[in-house]
Amino acid sequence: MALDSPLMLPATTYKQTGNIWTALAHIITAVVGSGVLSLSWSVAQLGWIAGPVSLVLFALVTYLNASLLTKFHHYSDHRNGVNVTNRSYLEAVRNILGDLNARVCALLVFFNLFKLGVVYTITSASSIRAILQSNCYHEHGHEAACEYGIEFYMLLFGIIHVLASQIPNFRSTKWLSVIAAVMSFAYSFIGSGLGLAQAIGNGKIKGSIGGVPTDKPIQKVWLVAQAIGDIAFAYPFPLIFLETQSTLKSPPSAEVTMTKASRIAVFTTTVFYLCCGGFGYAAFGNSTPGNILTGFGFYEPYILIDFANACVFLHLVGGYQIFSQTLYAIVERSCSERYPESEFIKDFHIWKIRMNPLRLCFRTSYVVLTTSLAMLFPYFNEVVAFSGSVTFWPLVVYFPVEMYIVHKKVVPWTVKWCFLRVFTILCLFVAMFAFVGSVQGIIAKRFG
Repeated sequence: MALDSPLMLPATTYKQTGNIWTALAHIITAVVGSGVLSLSWSVAQLGWIAGPVSLVLFALVTYLNASLLTKFHHYSDHRNGVNVTNRSYLEAVRNILGDLNARVCALLVFFNLFKLGVVYTITSASSIRAILQSNCYHEHGHEAACEYGIEFYMLLFGIIHVLASQIPNFRSTKWLSVIAAVMSFAYSFIGSGLGLAQAIGNGKIKGSIGGVPTDKPIQKVWLVAQAIGDIAFAYPFPLIFLETQSTLKSPPSAEVTMTKASRIAVFTTTVFYLCCGGFGYAAFGNSTPGNILTGFGFYEPYILIDFANACVFLHLVGGYQIFSQTLYAIVERSCSERYPESEFIKDFHIWKIRMNPLRLCFRTSYVVLTTSLAMLFPYFNEVVAFSGSVTFWPLVVYFPVEMYIVHKKVVPWTVKWCFLRVFTILCLFVAMFAFVGSVQGIIAKRFG
């Protein structure tokens, strides 16, 4: 399959019925995912100053680039004298930056969407296991050996998505996004509330300016790098931004609605992130667990902890589909363009459910592969950090900035051009630092 083929597909007509609330649901479902669960640990590694500041800086970077992306939905191609509607992130890169950039971007997009499936599988299985452990600790005491394997629950999550993957397209996930967004708010509130209650119960705010101390300086460096990677992972939504914008009705214009939705979504999620990260660190200090809900900093009230982990599971079911549907669409559009007469891509119906052999085989294989890799590398914090460090810079920073420079015809060596270049280079150094630390963490966990 040619990497650039999905970017050249003919336009498909859909009834655009989305509004600011459905856009918010899609964005929040995409943003508030498994990354929020590691933020207390990240703040603990960075300390009381660098931790919150890092969260705010990543939020500002994400909002800046989201604001740029809204301008690329409708693009005037002056070279060919046509107006282009970019229905996806890949289409925007192809139409504005050309084929070479589109090929590189396609590889990164495929990798990003795939690794999100792996991370979501690990996190959801951890949440199911945590429910069983919570009940066990409540019944037998906090010192009981409540150990459960995680592989079975990864398989369970995979089976669910073998079935859910047959949802026809991104537009059909609107109801799933709404449910998932509600779940994300629920467990974010619970995690923040439990952390705040624990801190009040302690009678003091734990933690320090320097974060968790280590025996060796190099170990602190690796942990800080992993923490930055975890934070980078928590802001992934630009990949579905233009897909979401394509579902919006007008008036008002899709750009106006999407700008407002992104502003509200980034502000809301950043407040949640600061609360989850800050309250968790305040409650547990140097003992802050890697996953605030499954690391058992909290044992009681166990029913509330069970409910929070159930919300995580339901949210990640929706989040997995939101991102996977984008990947499914890329592959299936490509096959439809290349082999329009093939019987393998033609629909058939089972009990009024529209299916086709390509969708059944490809999507099932994809779920099996993400589940298998999650079982091979079930290391939550390290995998999250690696995922965030690899794709945050190119997809959230580099390509949006480059598209803006081309789209607005920013003159080289002007103040604006220099600012954008310095901004891009600084973000690159931060991403490289996080990448090295996350790779070290995975190697240490796997072979250490």
